[in-house]
Amino acid sequence: MQTKSHTATAKSRKKESGFSKIKPKASVPLEQTEPLVEDEPKLEEKSDRNSSNSAGDSPQLLPAEIKLVCTQDNLANHLELVSKAVPAKPTHPVLGNVLLVACKKTQRVQLSVFDMSLAIQTSFDANVLSPGDMTIPVGLLSDIVGKFSPGDITLVSREALNREGEDSEDSGNNITLPEAVSNSPVATLIAACGRYQVRGISSEEFPAIPEVKTAQTICIPAETLKEGLKGSLFATATDEGKQILTGVYFKIGQDSLEFAATDGHRLVVLNTSIQGFSKKKQAEIAQPLELTVPAKSLAELERILSSRTSADPVELSYSTESALIEFRWGAQRLVTRCLEGTYPAYPELLQQDFQHQVTLEKAPFIKAIERIAVLADKKEKTLSIRINSEAQQVSLSLFREFGNGLEQMAAHVNSDGNLSISFNIKYLLEGAKAIASSQLQMHLTQRDGPAILVPAGNPSKPNILMDAKYLLMPIFKE
Repeated sequence: MQTKSHTATAKSRKKESGFSKIKPKASVPLEQTEPLVEDEPKLEEKSDRNSSNSAGDSPQLLPAEIKLVCTQDNLANHLELVSKAVPAKPTHPVLGNVLLVACKKTQRVQLSVFDMSLAIQTSFDANVLSPGDMTIPVGLLSDIVGKFSPGDITLVSREALNREGEDSEDSGNNITLPEAVSNSPVATLIAACGRYQVRGISSEEFPAIPEVKTAQTICIPAETLKEGLKGSLFATATDEGKQILTGVYFKIGQDSLEFAATDGHRLVVLNTSIQGFSKKKQAEIAQPLELTVPAKSLAELERILSSRTSADPVELSYSTESALIEFRWGAQRLVTRCLEGTYPAYPELLQQDFQHQVTLEKAPFIKAIERIAVLADKKEKTLSIRINSEAQQVSLSLFREFGNGLEQMAAHVNSDGNLSISFNIKYLLEGAKAIASSQLQMHLTQRDGPAILVPAGNPSKPNILMDAKYLLMPIFKE
């Protein structure tokens, strides 16, 4: 396999402009979606002339031997953070690898994964004795490091891959491999329990990771963003034929943030205030910023945010020219391309003449649905609800050939009459769980019209003020 020199590679990438396709420096082309940007990640040079090795300031590429010492806990945790974003079947071997960059000046190690549509970067402190970069199969590396006992790990590159028990100097017994493979870098991991070697791929084949260059940067409280994602992601579509519905719609104003998600059968809309969290130097948002972000990328963001303990806000940057969005917090960053297309006009669906209002205790309502759900399956998943205004009661029922279930509970019913309506039991249960309060209210029109669930009573998280609406279409049979 022929590769270009680092100098030639850097010069060729500098000539690129716009979003021309990024090709790895290999004879096998990448099968890919549109690349995110043309900018090459900058790694450290031999002269130690480098920039900060944070998530935003990567060192400059250098095919140097790496030698570093870090803790097992640090390396394992940060590998866990990025490894979940690697595709199970990458379209090119290097996309199944993690790019490891060791910076001597900052004494930090940066890990990056990139599947040509989603990029995640993180960094941590280490004792970097010799700087450099290489890519390593992330699954294998994570499994090995995760099995090590707590303590220091030494990582060295550019050693030959040897058979068990043989020294690297014993070149006569080295495994014979094709030249393209034998010239690829090898990571040697040395711990108290033993030594492991893993063959990697040259970092020159790793595609460039994007830098979102924009003046529009908004700061969002991490807890608010996490709760907004948790309350909306479950309602996105999984059918790739409905591409625009496979993402969460963001509408960002100067002081407000709205999340919306729908799969065509239900709709979630969450509104929250971000007043006071805007950066002083950011550009004013004259018109609301509207974009749809892939649910797959946001699921990774929610997972990472759920594992962090820092109270620092998340910086959201968006480039209108490239349709890229970046989330940055601490030493981590996530970059993804937004979905193309116009999101459905959902506000009018929420403007209905709701004639019935029912207030229920959330926890008993969820328990009742879960109990009766044992009778449901793929063939029959229709839950019938009867609202009795005279008895101030709600009944849940599900009938099957082999049996049936009935649940009754007290409720506050504000209605001029009784109403019977049916829903998909899975959708109703997920919607009830998404309501972050001790009570929930059901606003209904008629048996074939939409119902809306909203929070009532005490909020689950008083520190997060979020207006939530969950719209659910009924199952109606003539």
